[in-house]
Amino acid sequence: MDNSKLAAPELAAVEIHGFTRGAFIMRAVLAAGSVYGLQTVGPFVNEALAQDKAGDIEILNFALTLEFLETAFYRSAEGLSGEAAALARTFGDEEAEHVAALTKAIRGLGGTPAKKPMASFPKGDQAAFLKLAQTLEDTGVSAYNGAAPKIQAKEVLAAAGTIVQVEARHAASIRLLNGEDPAPVAFDRTLTQKQVLRAVEPFIGA
Repeated sequence: MDNSKLAAPELAAVEIHGFTRGAFIMRAVLAAGSVYGLQTVGPFVNEALAQDKAGDIEILNFALTLEFLETAFYRSAEGLSGEAAALARTFGDEEAEHVAALTKAIRGLGGTPAKKPMASFPKGDQAAFLKLAQTLEDTGVSAYNGAAPKIQAKEVLAAAGTIVQVEARHAASIRLLNGEDPAPVAFDRTLTQKQVLRAVEPFIGA
């Protein structure tokens, strides 16, 4: 597909290699987001988890896969300077803390944490890095919002809520650094179930 026609072409350049269910859904999330836009990510995650009747452990493993991806992204940063370099270090450390917290939570529920997938990111200048950072953080927030309604245990929902708040702050900080409005709308855009199913049909069950 012509990248110039993609809604979020930067997502199409991110590669994830892994065989866990979380890695599979995460690859589909990036694909759906790149083709149809970030507004499809949350509803897509909700629909994918509903289709599999995912329990809290599987949902946490999906979140863990996302945090592995974000940690690897910030750790891969090269050639940054000034505030961008400082944010990459800080956010990378915080994503790593999320990985540790989710790993502990999964084990506490008697589950096995997902293995860290291999991920690769496009190389570019600082502007390209910040653009991808903004898109990844927005994707992460949307993914958490999509997964939250499927969480059953209140303590698990509370833990996810503390993480997604930080992810939203990451996104806002990067938007400011990119010279953009940190909170451009009062509510995230929503789609009807019919719109979501039509948009993500190529990815669910593939």
